[in-house]
Amino acid sequence: MYRYAIEELKKWKNKANKKPLVIEGARQVGKTWLMKEFGNKEYENTVYINFDVETNIRELFSSDLDVNRLIKGMEIYTGTKINSNNTLIIFDEIQEAPRALASLKYFYEVAPEYHIVCAGSLLGIAMHSGTSFPVGKVEFLKLYPLSFNEFLKGTDRDSLAGILESADVEMIASMKSKLKEALKEYYFVGGMPEAVMTFSETGDYDEVREVQNRILNAYEQDFSKHAPTAIVPKIRMVWESIPSQLSKENKKFIYGVIRDGARAKEFETAIMWLSDCGLIHKVSRVTKPGLPLKAYEDLKAFKIFMLDIGLLGCMTGISQKILLDGDELFTEFKGALTEQYVLQQLKTKKNLGIYYYTNDRGSCEIDFLLDNGENVIPVEVKAELNLKAKSFRTYMEKYKPEKALRISMSDYNKHEDFVDLPLYMVELVL
Repeated sequence: MYRYAIEELKKWKNKANKKPLVIEGARQVGKTWLMKEFGNKEYENTVYINFDVETNIRELFSSDLDVNRLIKGMEIYTGTKINSNNTLIIFDEIQEAPRALASLKYFYEVAPEYHIVCAGSLLGIAMHSGTSFPVGKVEFLKLYPLSFNEFLKGTDRDSLAGILESADVEMIASMKSKLKEALKEYYFVGGMPEAVMTFSETGDYDEVREVQNRILNAYEQDFSKHAPTAIVPKIRMVWESIPSQLSKENKKFIYGVIRDGARAKEFETAIMWLSDCGLIHKVSRVTKPGLPLKAYEDLKAFKIFMLDIGLLGCMTGISQKILLDGDELFTEFKGALTEQYVLQQLKTKKNLGIYYYTNDRGSCEIDFLLDNGENVIPVEVKAELNLKAKSFRTYMEKYKPEKALRISMSDYNKHEDFVDLPLYMVELVL
């Protein structure tokens, strides 16, 4: 399996003034594999410590955080000599050892020569629960499920992924039938590493569903195990409502879909918990397409998407038979899978603000507005070949953006004021 994040880790390794690196991401998106793979490929030695499993080593960090003492203690515990030039130190599930998290500050200030990479599935929750976090002393890297290109590589179609990476639109167009079939597979399998690996090894969609169900069950167990007892039922209610939320025409999150009479103040904490875990993506509305978009954020209006398109399909019970029904999969429950897919690819882009837009009357809606620091880019998502989009045209005429995208199953086409982009080319958006 190949992850583009490996290249980011290599850049980090070669930085002159690097800080300890914290990899953020939901459980089972491949953080542990990524750290170990990086260590195996780029270092002579790797010291791996999992604070969730190896509880005894927490004692090492419970007293003073003298860096030399910590290094000696880790050498004794792991039986590995730690050389700052050729050893990668991995702290996994670091949120289980707050003092280890705090030690990153001292490694950066006193001994920046050591290469330390950390991860924690529930790190976002730890950061919001009063845990002493070394603000400004660490770097961050977000890891998501496999993108479509990574899926192609993970299923032994490197040449197809290479064609997409080349951005040769004529070559890509000549391969569109293969790309469309692969995209259907991705809609069903998604990007969770275990699901992709199972599909690559067996080609069995039923086994993929078993994997996805296990992942969903593990997440629900996390609700009970790690969330405050008082909000567990509300977390479940929000989680279970997501497919219904996305099946609505405008996909705006409505509390009344959770249950009749539900109010924001009842469920805000539950939504924040799911977001901090990385299990959902919350995309806020903006009232005006101005830079920076964050300044025009409407905190009361938002959409919620799942972590992964395969898990969303599993929750809704989409059958593998739909893979044979032409392009029906792309329009399934009002194109919800397609918006989920586009959002999931966009999230893999660094330093990209993602919002959506509606005017005050609700007569003009743009699926996504992107802020890359230089432009506000409207994105219209179409699940089918019917490209009529009144809102998109209204927006274009009013705001005249320098860049604009219409994403659908049609071929790449550069118009005077916007670009038609096939769904399988979304990763080339910026």
